[in-house]
Amino acid sequence: MCTHPPYANIIKYSKDIIGDLSLLSINEFYEAIKDVAKESYRVLKNKKYCAIMMGDIRVNGYVVPLGFNIMNEFLSQGFVLKEIIIKEQHNCSSTKYWKEISLKRNFYLLAHEYLFIFFKQ
Repeated sequence: MCTHPPYANIIKYSKDIIGDLSLLSINEFYEAIKDVAKESYRVLKNKKYCAIMMGDIRVNGYVVPLGFNIMNEFLSQGFVLKEIIIKEQHNCSSTKYWKEISLKRNFYLLAHEYLFIFFKQ
């Protein structure tokens, strides 16, 4: 099972589709991901893998460890963490925009995502 869900309300996938995770606030997103993790664990067969790609976000100039929070939610549902792979991001459409802001506001760009590989025993 592989997934790369939207990051709360960072990039909108729709304007008004009910259940669209990209329209949720961060706290609503965490609640929805609980359901995703629980259902993923339920439907995945034993001895199989679940991979989820997730990055961190920045709110008001501070990093929110969205990736690790999501990782912990999957662990709380019973998955075992097999691997953490860090993917470096290049050439995102918004990199130039954020690079200029990061220099003005004194923060580093978030230029990575995590690929969490979970195992169901």
